[in-house]
Amino acid sequence: MRPQPMIAVGDVPAVSAWYQRLLGCRSGHGGDQYDQLVDDERRVILQLHHWEADEHPFLGDPASHPYGNGVLLWFEVADFHAAVERARAQSAEVLEGPKENPLARHLELWLRDPEGYTVVLSSRRGEV
Repeated sequence: MRPQPMIAVGDVPAVSAWYQRLLGCRSGHGGDQYDQLVDDERRVILQLHHWEADEHPFLGDPASHPYGNGVLLWFEVADFHAAVERARAQSAEVLEGPKENPLARHLELWLRDPEGYTVVLSSRRGEV
């Protein structure tokens, strides 16, 4: 099984560029309505879908905020410190951290993406 989470957004190209800079990934599809963000091995790590594209009735309601309430987009990154620097370079809204999670023994940085979703970057479990 390979998770391929999808979030609904208002501006696919802008949000795609934000995640590409943050995660060091790239677009695997591109477009104003839909994009797939992929890693170096072309595995999909996140899908972005415009709220009003393609008649998908279960994407959610763009008028209902906050988006993704109760859902975290969690990314374990190979180089946590480089990811923190990428977040800082694009002035990402930091919610918490960087901090050590003593139970998981890893580092975490909690962010808000441009659409209001909560994003967590973490180092590998046991690195601390």
